[in-house]
Amino acid sequence: MAKELSEMTKEELWELFPIILKEHNTDYKKWYQIEKRKLLSCFDEKSIMRISHIGSTAVEGLITKPIVDILLEIDNRCNIEKLTNTLLHNGWLLMSSQSNPCMKMAFNKGYTKEGFAEKVYHLHVRYYHNWNELYFRDYLSEHGEVAKEYAKLKIGLLEKYEHDQDRYTDAKSDFILKYTEKAKEEYANKYNSEK
Repeated sequence: MAKELSEMTKEELWELFPIILKEHNTDYKKWYQIEKRKLLSCFDEKSIMRISHIGSTAVEGLITKPIVDILLEIDNRCNIEKLTNTLLHNGWLLMSSQSNPCMKMAFNKGYTKEGFAEKVYHLHVRYYHNWNELYFRDYLSEHGEVAKEYAKLKIGLLEKYEHDQDRYTDAKSDFILKYTEKAKEEYANKYNSEK
């Protein structure tokens, strides 16, 4: 009998869920819209400040892991325990949670004991803010040459880190930070929550 996901070590999870890169699927945007509507129907609209499709699946034509990343930004008065319970009751699994230096929670959907489901989602829950992921997404969408460079980087890293999500993510961080900074200069705090 297969172990429950919660009983598996990180290494066992990485074996079951290796890093896979695929050509861009035009259905990613539809998958995002469907899940966005479901999220909006679960919560009081005053709690949700912004919902965004982030990550490589949000960038047209970019090779990507077939996982739709969603950033759910909430009001800082939102009841976190109630929000968590609502997400858990709607099929999301809580993967990680931190309160310092800032509140961040990660949920997912589409991971099974047999491997990936057809549709896989990561939900990033944070307080409303000027998040880097929004800028990086926009920069890649508007700078095709940088998106191609990012795709090459990911393909190279896949060969080294297919079963090591942490090192794969860490190895991309300098590239992401470099272009996020350029994006913040170019877009002049487009997502600044202080505006």
